[in-house]
Amino acid sequence: MAIVQHLIVEEFGSYVGKKSERLSVTCKGEKRIEAPLMHLETVLVSGHGVSLSSDAVAACAEAGIPIHFLDTRGHPVGSLYSASLTATILTRRAQLTARENKMGVTVAKAFAEGKIRNQANLLKYMGKYRKERQPELYEAVRLLADEVLDHLAELDRLEGETVDVCRGRLLSIEGRAAQKYWGAIGKLLLADVEWPGRRTQGATDPFNSALNYGYGILYGQVERALVLAGLDPYAGFVHVDRPGKASMVFDLIEEFRQCVVDRTVMAIFNRGVKIELDEQGRLVDSARRSLAEKILARMEANEPYEGKRFPLRAILQLQARHLATFLRGERERYAAFVASW
Repeated sequence: MAIVQHLIVEEFGSYVGKKSERLSVTCKGEKRIEAPLMHLETVLVSGHGVSLSSDAVAACAEAGIPIHFLDTRGHPVGSLYSASLTATILTRRAQLTARENKMGVTVAKAFAEGKIRNQANLLKYMGKYRKERQPELYEAVRLLADEVLDHLAELDRLEGETVDVCRGRLLSIEGRAAQKYWGAIGKLLLADVEWPGRRTQGATDPFNSALNYGYGILYGQVERALVLAGLDPYAGFVHVDRPGKASMVFDLIEEFRQCVVDRTVMAIFNRGVKIELDEQGRLVDSARRSLAEKILARMEANEPYEGKRFPLRAILQLQARHLATFLRGERERYAAFVASW
C-alpha cells in the first residue's frame, strides 16, 4: 500500500472519519481511501459537499496535521490547526517590530529578489530545450529572462526607513519584471493553448485556472511552514495587511511559485494534457485532483540548497525558520531561495 502524505478529498458527498489510527474517506457508502495518521502531512479539502467527523478533526489537531480548505477555483477558504502551534509570542513580536524598521525593508527586498531570480531561472530552464529546435524562440526567451534580471539593479537601489515607505516602488519593480516574465511564458506555451494572458480573479481559461488552483495548493503549504516556524501568516511585509488576508503567506509564496507551480503547470500543458473545465469555467473534480497530486509531488522533488539536496517541502520549512531566526536577531541575513535551472 502506498504511503499517503497528502490526503486530497474533492468528491462531492465525501465523508472523512477516523478509524483506529487512520483517516477513512468514504463516498455514498463506498470506501475511497484510508490514510494512516503517522504518515500524513496535510489534509486538503477541495470544493463543496465534503463532511468531516469531529474525531477526524481532533485526531489531526493532536497529530499536528493541518486541514486546508479550497474552493473550486483554488481560493483558500480556511485552515484548521492545533492551537498550540500558534503559541509563539517572541517570534511574532519580532515579526511585528520589523514592520517598523529597516529589517522589514530587508526582508521585503529579499522576497522580491527571490521572485525575480526564480522567474528568470525558470525561463532559462524552459528555454534551453528550444535551443536546437527553435533557436529564434530560444533567443527571444533568453533576452526576456535577462530583462527580468535587469530589474534587480532597481531593487538594489531601493531604500527606505520602513517597508511602508518603499512598498509602492517595490511593487512597481515586481510588476514590470512580471510583465516580461508572463510575456515569455506565453511564447513558451504550445501554439494550440489559447491563453489570454495572465488572469487571477475570475479566470475561465484552462491555463490560468490551473495556475490559480496550483497557487491555492501551494498557499496551504506555505501557511503551514510559517505556523510551524512560529510566524504570523497574517503579518506580512510586501503585501498590505487587510482583515482575513494572510499577507505573510503571499510574501513567502513568491519564492516558490515558479519552481513549484509554474514549472509543473507548464509541463502539463506542453505535454498536451487536457485540463477540463465545466460550463462555468471551473476545473472539474478530476482536473483538481490531478493538479493537486502533481503540485504536491513536486513539493517532494529534491533541489540544491545550502550545499546539499532537500525536498522542496523541506526547503520551504527551512526558509520559514531562517526568516524567523533572522527577525529574532539570531541570524545575520535572510536570503531568498533561488531554484537552479
